[in-house]
Amino acid sequence: MDQVQLTRVCKAYGSQRVLDNVDFCANRGEFVVVIGRSGSGKSTLLNLIGGLDEPDSGSVAIGDTRLDRISEAERALFRRTRIGFVFQFFNLIPTLTVAENIELPLALNGLARPAIADRVGALLDELGIGESARRFPEELSGGEQQRVAIARAVAHEPDIVLADEPTGNLDLETAERVLHLLNETCRRRGATLLMATHGREVVGLADRVVTIRHGRIEAATW
Repeated sequence: MDQVQLTRVCKAYGSQRVLDNVDFCANRGEFVVVIGRSGSGKSTLLNLIGGLDEPDSGSVAIGDTRLDRISEAERALFRRTRIGFVFQFFNLIPTLTVAENIELPLALNGLARPAIADRVGALLDELGIGESARRFPEELSGGEQQRVAIARAVAHEPDIVLADEPTGNLDLETAERVLHLLNETCRRRGATLLMATHGREVVGLADRVVTIRHGRIEAATW
């Protein structure tokens, strides 16, 4: 059974219909990239899958959970335990150290303090930022900050990682390194990775690439 299943989903903002009867699915552990121009609906699609937004019509199912049928409080709990997010602008908390940023989702999920320390230390080493644990985000390069964001996204071992333009704020060389790290980190954990981007540097890494055009999802032609 598909882990992510959207059926006849519509979403509009005012008079602008962004998604028009969209059907979309992703299997467990799959890396799917959604390509499209700015404003095409890529972020809207991820927001619906992550329970950050609700469809106007249609269904959004993650496994056995219908996100369109549960309350906002239930969706918030679902996000906290089952979903990881990686954003273009990192969204790290500037007043927290690198380690503290990664610890946050674990503390919110009630993990014991010794287990938090062990998991954070292992993640820092895995992503090559072990020496930066006590530094603050502003002291890091863009690539380093995005590594911290990846660590935070997978720290609570989510089923699904949603990455919205995760390399849009990085130079090409750094972007390629970050993409490889994100891909490898999710695959090691068996997490489904869904990425929205307008770039093509993901070709060769993703299992599948789809395009959003005129509110519909199509198979990519390149």
